[in-house]
Amino acid sequence: MQTVSEIDDLSPGGGSLMIAWQLKGKRVLLVGGGEVGASRIGHLLRADAHITLLSPEKGLVPTTKDYIAKYPQRITYYGRSFTGPAELHKMDLVLTAIDSPAASREIAGLCRQAKIPVNAADIPELCDFYFGAQIRDGPLQIMISSNGNGPRISALIKERVQASLGGYEGLALSKIGMLRAELKKRVPDIGGAVGRKRMKWMSKICNDWPLIDFTLLDDAMIHKLLDEGWEKNRVPTFEEVCEKPKPSVVQATSSSTSGEVSKTSRSNFLIPIANFLAGAVFMAAVMLARRR
Repeated sequence: MQTVSEIDDLSPGGGSLMIAWQLKGKRVLLVGGGEVGASRIGHLLRADAHITLLSPEKGLVPTTKDYIAKYPQRITYYGRSFTGPAELHKMDLVLTAIDSPAASREIAGLCRQAKIPVNAADIPELCDFYFGAQIRDGPLQIMISSNGNGPRISALIKERVQASLGGYEGLALSKIGMLRAELKKRVPDIGGAVGRKRMKWMSKICNDWPLIDFTLLDDAMIHKLLDEGWEKNRVPTFEEVCEKPKPSVVQATSSSTSGEVSKTSRSNFLIPIANFLAGAVFMAAVMLARRR
């Protein structure tokens, strides 16, 4: 919780509200099928959105064509340019990824009139939201945003953050999600004293157990953890609920199916945070210098 002094120190302007926007089942219009459009399609597919793609066939890059062929139930493709306001009917989100700033401005203006959030690639002042440099490992998602100031700097910072991960965080989060789901079956109450107790217990075990230990959780361990922990209002140790040896970083990363997070050694995982911050400050200084 923020203190009064921290609230008083907040300065307005320059930032964005960082949220995880749920697009499952939502309809997204994407105008443009080039390199940037292909990148947008990848993000939208991972978010389980339904995509309507407008682009003349000559503007499609091979990756976009592959997406269209592989996901016909998720992508509705029309081989033409944007034609007017009718294209926005029933759309929840609009993205432009075209070379014409004038066309992007026209589309963004129509979206504003229709109160539809819009992102115009490479025109920050037209955007209601930005795409940042992203790290994804199963349920784990990390986004670094420059708020439209320096995408390349965001990408460089992403590389530093990615190098500091152990490669097992996504797997651990998936297992924690399984534990939380089983606990909610036992205690389905929302809010109130029981809900607060459930939240407090989950927070306690996440604080007490090293993250890597969660990678070995299976159904039997989860039930034992709930029986010996939740039911007795305590947090058992890893050894109390598991007869397997504690996992190592190498074991955990070899179990992960994600290819987006590097499988680093324990020494890389323990890179001093001071080095990371120093690098981030240096890159921010470079970016500011370029803007002057």
